[in-house]
Amino acid sequence: MKAEVTAQHVWLRRLLGEWCHEMTSADGVEQAAGTIVGVETVRALGDTWVLAEGRGEMPDGTPTQTLMTLGFDPAQQLFVGTWVGSMMNHLWIYRRGTLDPAERVLTLEAEGPRFDGKPGTAQYRDVLEIVNDDERRLHGNILLEDGRWSCFMTMFHRRVR
Repeated sequence: MKAEVTAQHVWLRRLLGEWCHEMTSADGVEQAAGTIVGVETVRALGDTWVLAEGRGEMPDGTPTQTLMTLGFDPAQQLFVGTWVGSMMNHLWIYRRGTLDPAERVLTLEAEGPRFDGKPGTAQYRDVLEIVNDDERRLHGNILLEDGRWSCFMTMFHRRVR
């Protein structure tokens, strides 16, 4: 079996490198308030996957580690991947990811536990926005019961190298 390398795989390579980040939470969502700072190393896994390994700390000083995998599935014509963090038990699976026509915004859809304490799951969108070669943003969004998407956090990334 040989992996097919597509233009979408090449696009993912824009994320490679060392990044520092700062995350801020938005009002209106029940979660720990404050700012989370840290670093992220994004490396290639062959020609078709990228791995983003993050390290930082929560507002209370608790250390955190995260791992995101991203790739593109030519059969589905969709970006796919996962995200896991040491601060929670849920494995987030990106089953549907799409790139906007300008190739600046990658939208990744997942399902996960509700943040409001109610039972069940909710729909989420992580929106990865390329600002320029050295800056990017990640916006976390949740689908509210009234059908609106609400941004509950934004992570600002700046390339270190």
